[in-house]
Amino acid sequence: MTDARQPLSPPARRRPEAPLAPAAETAAKAPTASRLLKEQGILTEAENHFAQFGFEGASLENIAAAIGISRHNLLYYFPNKEALYQRVLDDVLTQWLEGMEDLSHSDDPQQALRRYIRAKLRYSRERPNGAKVFTKEVIAGAPRYGKAIAARVGPLLKAEVRTFERWAREGRIARVNFTHLMFIIWSVTQAYAEQEAQFALLLGKPALTERDYGKAEELICRMVIKALEPDTVPESPPQAPL
Repeated sequence: MTDARQPLSPPARRRPEAPLAPAAETAAKAPTASRLLKEQGILTEAENHFAQFGFEGASLENIAAAIGISRHNLLYYFPNKEALYQRVLDDVLTQWLEGMEDLSHSDDPQQALRRYIRAKLRYSRERPNGAKVFTKEVIAGAPRYGKAIAARVGPLLKAEVRTFERWAREGRIARVNFTHLMFIIWSVTQAYAEQEAQFALLLGKPALTERDYGKAEELICRMVIKALEPDTVPESPPQAPL
């Protein structure tokens, strides 16, 4: 007697699920608040060390020790000193460029320049070490950050110059070399970060006060705005009657 039962078909094979792509995993995991806080602490201390010792003189060991972690732990957040240095300069430049963007979008020359100079002096007062790190890099010829400066500052500087050119065409300011005008504003405002100790010493103070910065702001604004006053066209003398 023949068995009428048919042999069972082999079970269908399940298709393996595709593994989650690394990029998707990274996108799904946003930095935690504790990680961001730790990174900020490292960046603040690194800024202090780079301002005092420069890139060559600063060490990851000393930066880590200053905030109570090991060098190995610091490398978990920043893979090497170069990456940490680049990040410090990125943060410094980002804060600086915010004021440049505001200047380019303004329609009132005097108010725009006053706000810009005030912001630059406030930056020098509140974050002097950031200005010092940037200055040390530039004085050395910008060997590690030159490309970033050209790529990020260059376009905004050109936009500022176009704004000044427009104001000059409208007769609202005098026509001067606007690129060098910006260089001068940068130099004189950053001096209050780079040479704050000397200025305070010569004033007989342990440090510059808010009033000192206010006086500097008033004078710098006066000089810049005075230099940009439109040239007045003298009236033609009355002609004698024929």
